[in-house]
Amino acid sequence: MSSLNKGLKKVEVALKWDPSPAGEPVNDLDIIAATYSADAPYGKPGYLVHFGSRSPDGTITLNRDSQTGQGFGMDEVMTLELDRLADSYVRVVVGVVIQQGGGRKTFGEVESTLIQIQERYTTLVHNDFSGVPEATAATIAEIFRDESGEWELREIVQGFDTEPVGFAELMGQRIP
Repeated sequence: MSSLNKGLKKVEVALKWDPSPAGEPVNDLDIIAATYSADAPYGKPGYLVHFGSRSPDGTITLNRDSQTGQGFGMDEVMTLELDRLADSYVRVVVGVVIQQGGGRKTFGEVESTLIQIQERYTTLVHNDFSGVPEATAATIAEIFRDESGEWELREIVQGFDTEPVGFAELMGQRIP
């Protein structure tokens, strides 16, 4: 018997923030997606998608990447084609990290942050990081296959105080 749940098929993750004030180091935020296999759903990611990369099979793509937050609308956009993701992957974690090249900066120090996850015209996540002001990185959502194999999303805003490489190692941990 098939499930009545249609599950998620294709979602878009969009991130925006304001540029830093004149004379300050740039605000550079990055969306990161990590995939996890059935063999290690909370272990090492199968692969990461972030600035300058895409998934090996083309199912997760960073369509827009900003290093400053300048411009109109969303500064970074990532598309996840979940319905095309290999069956061996059962979990995807989406997060955001602040590059620390100009010195330590937290979400509370970056103006007008907003992350949104949508499927077509339905907003699934809408968050401004106000719950993690002292963090330099945060997970935003866990997308996982349910028992019938359909993709579901759970919003999980969990802050971390770490640099980008450290965040990539932490973001897949089991979330309470």
